Amino acid sequence: MLIALDMDGTLLNSSGQISQRNKEAIVEAQEAGHVVAIATGRAYKDAYELLAKAGIACPVIGLNGAMITLIDGTVISDIPLNKQALIPILQWVREQPDLYCEIYTNEAVYVGLHNREHLEALANDVSEQHRDLKRIVEKQFQQARVTYVQNLSDVWNNESLVFYKVLVFSLNPSRLKDASVKFEAFSELTVTSSHPNNIEVNHQQATKGKAVKKLASYYGIDLADTIVVGDSHNDLSMFAVAGYRIAMGNASNEVKKQADFITVTNDEDGVAGVLEELVRNGCLAKR
Repeated sequence: MLIALDMDGTLLNSSGQISQRNKEAIVEAQEAGHVVAIATGRAYKDAYELLAKAGIACPVIGLNGAMITLIDGTVISDIPLNKQALIPILQWVREQPDLYCEIYTNEAVYVGLHNREHLEALANDVSEQHRDLKRIVEKQFQQARVTYVQNLSDVWNNESLVFYKVLVFSLNPSRLKDASVKFEAFSELTVTSSHPNNIEVNHQQATKGKAVKKLASYYGIDLADTIVVGDSHNDLSMFAVAGYRIAMGNASNEVKKQADFITVTNDEDGVAGVLEELVRNGCLAKR
């Protein structure tokens, strides 16, 4: 079987770590002959670092499906964005004081210094009255290793940089919706989300679902023999193609409605519970 695991809110706990139990369950599933892959909005290097720290080696579907990297580092799928088409929208985003933007490229994740300063100020502003929002802001800094630049226009004017994903974060739902509408106006783009306070923009062919299909084909695994586990909107494309869909206990209601089974939360090692049952019983029961 091919088992595709989301990272944030799924394999990772609230501290952004892979628990020992989850690690052991992945290794056990691999030893039983299953292919365990990561399917994340993170860039490959960020995902790889977390896996290596936990002592795990897996294929990685990165950047919401824009890139598929095998265990040995071989890239078998690469779907960049049309940078020139994005520039007018990115210019608009940069002018909005309450929008934070990350640009995922072939070299690094770039963020304007003004964005960093704004988000830090935001974290301080909400810390006393809205502690949950402070945690959301702090999580943005943990999502990716970034390179800060004085002016984001230097990034999109650099011809050597290839764009794969744009992430926009805001605590202003109305402004975030405005940004989503602008990106959605381009038919070649797909807009998803890994959290209520962000949107993630990729090429329309770069989805987790399409990447799971490619990876299953690469390993000669029928889609009926695929299991996917996730918690957020950007996991729904995987749910649409997989043979068996599992939602985390902390997943959004939309994801839970599409699931065949709901496991416990990411802080309760929900991934391990699923993999342990699969290895023990050879299959998973449906709800």
